[in-house]
Amino acid sequence: MWPFKRDPIVPVLRFSGAIGMVTPLRPAISLATYAAPIEKAFSLSKLPSVAVLVNSPGGSPVQSNLIFKRLRQLAKEKEKRIYVFCEDVAASGGYFLAIAGDEIYADPSSIVGSIGVISQGFGFVEAIDKLGIERRVYTAGLNKSTLDPFLPEKPEDVARLHAIQLDVHKTFIDLVKQRRGGKLKGEDSELFSGAFWAGGKAHELGLIDG
Repeated sequence: MWPFKRDPIVPVLRFSGAIGMVTPLRPAISLATYAAPIEKAFSLSKLPSVAVLVNSPGGSPVQSNLIFKRLRQLAKEKEKRIYVFCEDVAASGGYFLAIAGDEIYADPSSIVGSIGVISQGFGFVEAIDKLGIERRVYTAGLNKSTLDPFLPEKPEDVARLHAIQLDVHKTFIDLVKQRRGGKLKGEDSELFSGAFWAGGKAHELGLIDG
């Protein structure tokens, strides 16, 4: 008989880095790269819990949602509780991952929140004019060149993008309300403004449990 008794170990999943497209030169968090570790974490131990460590500033809302759904699916199938621990940052998509937890904890100095949607870019119209460059775009489809950074910005393109952002933002908001329920203590206009807070304030607002 083995002379030492080994205590059960809680499986730990760590999500660290940006969330989105993975390439050989740009490692990132995606369901494809984490599918096996997620499955292993929920099958490794008979203990009724899995620990998830999150250290991410966010990224792709699609990958965030896919991972969230997989975590919740396995938690239900395996009858396990998920305990999330936010490290340096759990913001935007990082917080999206965090709400998969049945309980969420963070350091007082952790950055938590940023429940919003952002799209960033540059406009180069004046720059290419000064350089004497002529932009040539050929499309089949009226909106195929939407938000081309080398063409003047069109109000209707901005309005279309904003409508998409509102849809994505609503999905995020609905999940936060579903997962955090009556724990939320702030006004919607504050909680879902895209602002972020240190761990202590996030706790006051009900975004985390401690």
